Amino acid sequence: MTGQSVYPGPDPRHVSLVALPDAVISTLSGIYDIMNAFALMGVPDTSRGAAVPFHIEIVGETEGPLELASGVPITVQRAIAEIETTDIVIVPSVLLRPAGWEKGRYPGLVQWLRAMYGRGAVLCSACSGIFLLAETGLFDGKAATVHFSYARAFAALYPAVPIYPERVLIISGVREELVSSGASMSWHDLVLYLIARYAGATAAQEVARLFALQRHQDGLTPYIIFEGQRDHGDGDIQGAQQWLDSHFSVAHPVEEMIKRSRLAERTFKRRFTHATGLTPLAYVQRLRIEDAKRRLERTEAPIDKISWQVGYEDPAFFRRLFKRTTGLAPGAYRKRFRIPEFARP
Repeated sequence: MTGQSVYPGPDPRHVSLVALPDAVISTLSGIYDIMNAFALMGVPDTSRGAAVPFHIEIVGETEGPLELASGVPITVQRAIAEIETTDIVIVPSVLLRPAGWEKGRYPGLVQWLRAMYGRGAVLCSACSGIFLLAETGLFDGKAATVHFSYARAFAALYPAVPIYPERVLIISGVREELVSSGASMSWHDLVLYLIARYAGATAAQEVARLFALQRHQDGLTPYIIFEGQRDHGDGDIQGAQQWLDSHFSVAHPVEEMIKRSRLAERTFKRRFTHATGLTPLAYVQRLRIEDAKRRLERTEAPIDKISWQVGYEDPAFFRRLFKRTTGLAPGAYRKRFRIPEFARP
């Protein structure tokens, strides 16, 4: 590389990107390439002087080759035992096996993370990387986010950490030293935040443009698929849920559920809410909106017709409910998630 990049400061920030056997290659390599682009590719414009903002290394328990969760081998560039201080630590996505996250598997990494934090490092997680960071106890009482499909498992393992899977990026701590990003590709938001924080908003915009990175400005709610809680052990309510799966669009479904259950109305509603975490009406609405989402993605049906198909005779009410539930109007949702013409078979 010739010349220098445009960023002030005598020394680059040292970034330690943690590699562990459970890590996902796509997130790890993507973060590495984007944050290394300043030095590797000389981007953005390198003609205006000053220093490269980041020096990034892949670090792990031992230096050398390491096979990641998908079986892809990488090279750990530096062992954590050799690192006394660092500015930023990033734990990439980890793959949760069917048995879930195994606490206590990486005591050396957890101890090192605590030490780096104590010496001033900013700790960051991408997606499910928060499972490892949460073992440090540093996120207890601090808001964080995680992939929405792992939210229940995370809450069960770390009940002291308030978790908000619908949020893209959460910055916590008195010095904004605890950073977590949500589902999968929201690591884009994480790296752009770090670039803006340490190299400036203009640099972040230029990097986003160069790599066509997407900020998830509408949050992650539109991506979340509703799955009603079923492992509550209440047989009567489970039966009602099973009936709703194929009858949510009928007129007056709550009244019909109560009638079929042979329970008193007050008893049914109390037990349903306790078991599922939602009132019967809210549960019906979530099922209807979920079906509407699939119809918007996969059909050309007008929105008013979809409203009627899922159980709403008033299209205006349906539109309001859809936006309140997903964060997007039905038309905007269809534009975002339908398969574009150029990509269709």
